[in-house]
Amino acid sequence: MKKLLILLFSFFLLSSPSVFADDISDFEIEGISIGDSLLDYMTEDEILEDIKANKDWYYFLKEPNKYIQTGSIKNSSTYDLINFFIKNNTQNKYISNKNERYTIKGVNGFLTFNENFDGCIQKSNEIVEIITEMFPDKETQEYRRNYDPDPSGNSTENLVMMWFDSGAAIAVKCIDIEENLRKKNNWNDGLYLSISSYEIANWLSDSK
Repeated sequence: MKKLLILLFSFFLLSSPSVFADDISDFEIEGISIGDSLLDYMTEDEILEDIKANKDWYYFLKEPNKYIQTGSIKNSSTYDLINFFIKNNTQNKYISNKNERYTIKGVNGFLTFNENFDGCIQKSNEIVEIITEMFPDKETQEYRRNYDPDPSGNSTENLVMMWFDSGAAIAVKCIDIEENLRKKNNWNDGLYLSISSYEIANWLSDSK
């Protein structure tokens, strides 16, 4: 049975008392798992529009266009926004199966914490504590660093990673974007809870 990795106001709900699986595909964010087809949640036209709009978002990575962040499920029962990562192979005609072409490789749930970085960190700490109780044999790594989409270096992210034997990862991240930049781009400060396949976790870790 899949485990529901669902962020609520102060805790997680799990669909099974057994929480020690080492396969990241056993987890869900709002019922969505790695390995699902994005076509179950968006139309192909919506996906292609998002790919075009988001193609330059990860310019700071060594292979910025290898994967694409897409999806904008807003105001779910738990999150302000849910988005996804898929492989950027939409133009590869040899993949005739559309479900395979749009296989979800990573899922993010986002909660807004504009101008409330301390509140975000507090929530992040609560989540990390629960994750470490779920996986007592796994270590976490924490980083405080510049937020890459802001080349000025005036924005900050606090990232906690838990790695699985498969190379997949769970991440809890708070971002604090410089106010003028945030307002100019209509961005939001906030908290990301992410489940990532091996491919996505390594791709996101490989900055220029």
